[in-house]
Amino acid sequence: MAYKVLIVEDQDIPRAFFEMHVNASEDFEHVLSISNASAALSVCQNQKIDLILMDVMTELGHSGLDAAETIKEDHPDIKIIIVTSMPEYSWLSRARKIGVDSFWYKDSHKESITEVMERTMAGENIYPDETPLIHIGNATNHEFTERELDVLKELTTGDTNAEIAERLCISVATVKTHIQHLMDKTGFKTRTELVAEARGLGIVIKTKHK
Repeated sequence: MAYKVLIVEDQDIPRAFFEMHVNASEDFEHVLSISNASAALSVCQNQKIDLILMDVMTELGHSGLDAAETIKEDHPDIKIIIVTSMPEYSWLSRARKIGVDSFWYKDSHKESITEVMERTMAGENIYPDETPLIHIGNATNHEFTERELDVLKELTTGDTNAEIAERLCISVATVKTHIQHLMDKTGFKTRTELVAEARGLGIVIKTKHK
């Protein structure tokens, strides 16, 4: 009996890529493809689904991680593989925390999506060791501390240092120090340049949680 697969992907080319790999395997059956993660729970409630390939950023800004968290709460037996091309620093840790079974970068050259699907259904948890290496200014995303990345993500909101400090439960002086470290590492002259580049590269993405 083939495993029934739901694909949640709003981009035509990646969606066709996943459908091709699912259809090429006798072990899997493509049930449905949808563009909006918010509809995934309803599909799981109304159809037999064994595995979901779930993008993080889907139609209308709905988060695949939020959808995965809800599905895992209501249907813990359904396996979920998060698929993304974005190097956002916090997604790996959040996926682990909410019980996502596996995580696959679309540009990965280590395992094919078919291999990750097979191993996931066999009970393995397949995760990359780290986010993809991205150059930003004079640095790379791997040179930033997690706290610096936390501050950088909050900078994308346009909020003041005081508002960021309150949200992260740190002092304004600490926020300023982290920003200065980010500027020193990257070589950018203004925080506007830093934020625009980081957001454009997908290193930090501020999304609304459910």
